[in-house]
Amino acid sequence: MHRVVVGTAGHIDHGKTRLLEALTGIDCDRWREEKERGITIDLGFAHLEDGDLQVGFVDVPGHERFLHNALVGLGGIRVVLLVVAADEGVMPQTREHLDICRLLEIDSAVVALTKSDLVDDDMLMLAQLEIEELLAGDRFEGAPILPVSSLTGDGIEDLKAALLAQCRETAVDADPTRPFRLPIDRAFQLRGLGVVVTGTPVAGRVESGQSLELQPATKAGRTTRRGHAVRVRGIQVHDQDRGEALAGERTALQLGGVELDDLERGQQLVTSEVLAPARDLLLRVRWLDDAPTPLGTTWTEMRFHLFASEVLGRARCLGRLPAPDGPDALKDGALDDGSLEPGEVGVVELRLGRPVVAVRGDRFILRRPSPGATLGGGVVLDPRWRRRRNLAASRASARRLLDDDSMLDAWCHDAGAVGLGADDIAARLGLRRARAEKALEQRVRDGHLLKLRDRCVHPRVVQGLVESARALLDEFFAAQRLAPGMPKAELIARLLPRRARGHAETYLRWLAAAKVLLADGDLVNPPGRSVAEALSHEESDLSRTLLAAIEAEGLTPPSPPELARRLGVKPQILDGVQTYLITQRRLVRLPSGLIVSTTAIERLRDELHAAGWQSFSVPEFKDRWELSRKWAIPLLEHLDSIGVTRRVGDRRQVVAATSTHSGL
Repeated sequence: MHRVVVGTAGHIDHGKTRLLEALTGIDCDRWREEKERGITIDLGFAHLEDGDLQVGFVDVPGHERFLHNALVGLGGIRVVLLVVAADEGVMPQTREHLDICRLLEIDSAVVALTKSDLVDDDMLMLAQLEIEELLAGDRFEGAPILPVSSLTGDGIEDLKAALLAQCRETAVDADPTRPFRLPIDRAFQLRGLGVVVTGTPVAGRVESGQSLELQPATKAGRTTRRGHAVRVRGIQVHDQDRGEALAGERTALQLGGVELDDLERGQQLVTSEVLAPARDLLLRVRWLDDAPTPLGTTWTEMRFHLFASEVLGRARCLGRLPAPDGPDALKDGALDDGSLEPGEVGVVELRLGRPVVAVRGDRFILRRPSPGATLGGGVVLDPRWRRRRNLAASRASARRLLDDDSMLDAWCHDAGAVGLGADDIAARLGLRRARAEKALEQRVRDGHLLKLRDRCVHPRVVQGLVESARALLDEFFAAQRLAPGMPKAELIARLLPRRARGHAETYLRWLAAAKVLLADGDLVNPPGRSVAEALSHEESDLSRTLLAAIEAEGLTPPSPPELARRLGVKPQILDGVQTYLITQRRLVRLPSGLIVSTTAIERLRDELHAAGWQSFSVPEFKDRWELSRKWAIPLLEHLDSIGVTRRVGDRRQVVAATSTHSGL
C-alpha cells in the first residue's frame, strides 16, 4: 500500500471543505461553530483509497486569523490541492498559503478552480490565466488546473483522476526501520477509552501495545529533560481499528500512562530513547521575496512552526548561500557573510523559548510574531546545534554542515576530544541506533574518522591534541628541566576535557604513535629525553656537592633553604637538582617532605636489624638514634612503607631482613 498526504490550500470561503466532501464523501467541518459560520476554523480530515494507493486529506483553514492552524496541517504533506474560486480569483490567503507550500518544498500541486458554475467561460479563462501567471517560474509551474463545481459535481471525477495521478508519482513507501514520530494535532478524552491523540506519523511504524515517549514532556508547567513514557492501547487509521499505523496514515492512538492535562498540540510521540527535544537549531532558510525586512546578524524574535508545534524564539543570520538554486548551494564553504535579504537563501541559528523534537531534513516555517506575517522557511540542518562563543566561530562550524556528505565528519569535529556516539547521530538524523552505528563505521573504514571505543573522533581533533601535547610537554620541562617526567595525570587534566578523560589511554597511545611522548608508569616524557643529559656542568657539580652535604648529616640533614644558603645557590636550582637525585634514588623524600640520603636509610635499616629488637616503641626509637619527633615519625613511616618495619598498635615490629628492599 502506497500512502500520500494531500493538504488543501487557499483563501477563505473558496470551497475547500465542500470540495473534499465531493471528492471523498466526508465532511471535514466537525465543530458546531464551523458549521454555523460556514468556515473551517481548525483542521479537518478525509481520505480515499484507489487500489494500492491510500490518500489522506488535511483540510486547513483559509482565514488569516486561523493561519497557525493551517500550518499544523501543511507540515508533512507531499501534494497540495490549491483551491481558487473562479468568481474571486487569486486572493491574499491564496498567495500566503502558496508561499508556505513553496517554503515547505511540497513535491507537487493540483489546482481546483471551484465555483465554476457561477461564472461564464470568459471569467473562467481569466481565472485560469491568473493562476498560470501565479505559478509561472515556480516549482508548481505546469500543475493541472481543473474547473469544478462541488454543487453540481461537474469536473469532480476529472479532478480526482488528476489528483490520484499526482499522488502516485509522489508516493513513497513508509520506512518502518526509522524511529516512529507522530506530531500531535489533537488530544481529547473519550468515555470508556481514556486519552486519545490524533496526528499523521511522519516516520516509522507503531503497533498496539508498544511503548512510546511523549516529547517534550512537561511537569508542573515546566519542560523536563526526560520524556513521558506512554503505552499505545489501541490504534485507528482513517476511523478503522488497526493493529499498526505507518507514516503517512491519518492515525488516532488510545494512550495509557498519561493524563489529558499532560498533552498539548505540538508535542510528539516518538520511539523511546531515540529522539530528544532541543532548543538550539541550525537552519537553511529561504527568505520570501516580499519579506518586509532582511534578517541580520542580531537576534530577532521569530515564531517557529514545525509540524504541529508553534514556538517563539530568536534567530540570527550566519551567512548567505551565494547561489540559492545552483548546484553548489549546499557545498562545504559556500557561505557568504552578511544579512539575509528578501529572495535569498542563507544559514540561520535559532534559539527557542522551549524545546522541540526535530531531525535533520525537517521542514519548517518562520513567521513574524506581531503583526503576523510569513517571513521564510526551509530545512533543519542541525537539530542539536551548539552555539559558539562568537559569530565567526558559529559561521565556520555551520559551513561544515551544509553538505550531506560531510555532516557526520562535521558533527564529530565539533564534538572535539569527547567524540560522538551512534546515539547522538541517531537523534540528529531520525535513525535507529544500528543504522547510525553503521554510518559511523563506514566513515571510519573510509579513513574520515577515528574509532574511540564506542565513539568516533575527527582526525583534525587528534592532530590538534598532538600539537597541544607537544606544547604542554615543552612548557612543563622548560619550567622543570630536571624533572624525571611530567605526571601523566597532569598532562591528561590539561589536555583533555573532563568528559573525554575516560578515553585517556587511547589518546596516550595515539600520542605515542605520533612520537609525541613515551609513557613510563605514571610519568610521560618526549622520546629520547634524558634527565642526566639535561644537567649542565654546574648542575652536575652541584649534585655531587649537595649529595655529600646531605650524607654528611646522616638522618637529620639541613632543610633545603639552609642548604641553599650554605652552598650559595638559588632555591629553584637546588630544588631541581634535589629532584634529580631523588629520581636517581640517591636521595629519599620522606612522607612529611623531609629529605635524607639513601645511604642514611640503608645504614638505619642495618643498625635496626643489628640491634636485635623484635618490636619497639616510638620513644625507644627516638632515644636510640637521638631523634626529635619531627624526624622519628616520618622515618618510621618510610620504614613501614618499604617493609623494614610493621606497625602494630603503638609499636613497630621489625620485619626479618631480606636481601633487597624497594623504595630506598
